[in-house]
Amino acid sequence: MKKKYLSVALVIALCGSMLTTSCIGSFSLTNKLLSWNNQVGDKFVNELVFIAFWILPVYEVSALADVLVINSIEFWSGNNPVASGTKVIDGKDGRYLVKCDGKGYTIKSENDGSTVRLDFDSKEQSWSVALPDGNRYELMTFIDDTHVSMPAPDGTRRVVELNNEGVLAYQELVASSSQFAQR
Repeated sequence: MKKKYLSVALVIALCGSMLTTSCIGSFSLTNKLLSWNNQVGDKFVNELVFIAFWILPVYEVSALADVLVINSIEFWSGNNPVASGTKVIDGKDGRYLVKCDGKGYTIKSENDGSTVRLDFDSKEQSWSVALPDGNRYELMTFIDDTHVSMPAPDGTRRVVELNNEGVLAYQELVASSSQFAQR
């Protein structure tokens, strides 16, 4: 009888702790697993792996780990332990090391050793960049789900709609001002 009450109390405590966190989290482990699956092969192989992972409960286990452990750690600490890591990017002008710490990215050029830091401020909903000279500039601030505020070449800020037309208009604004500046 006492075991039954203990089990019920444990289930209620776990459910209550999940309900009070008010954080859906980023589900980094599950997203990394899905991303890996997308790179396995063509769409038919990806589908077979996807089905196999549902049958073998790989996706269920990763989602449960995200819900119960990783997203809770992310909520309480502000860092996602799965999101961190370093990747090597081969660009047209060299090789870069990109390190993610769950709050932003540190990008280091293997060519000249310069480092740039990108940070996301969740309170302000904005991305900023810290340059090697110590200056910090705000890059983008989310206004709502479909608009961001971006810096314009003249020093003002412009609202950009997050669709093809809005991004193209912003690219043209920047390109036209840099062409004008080169003359």
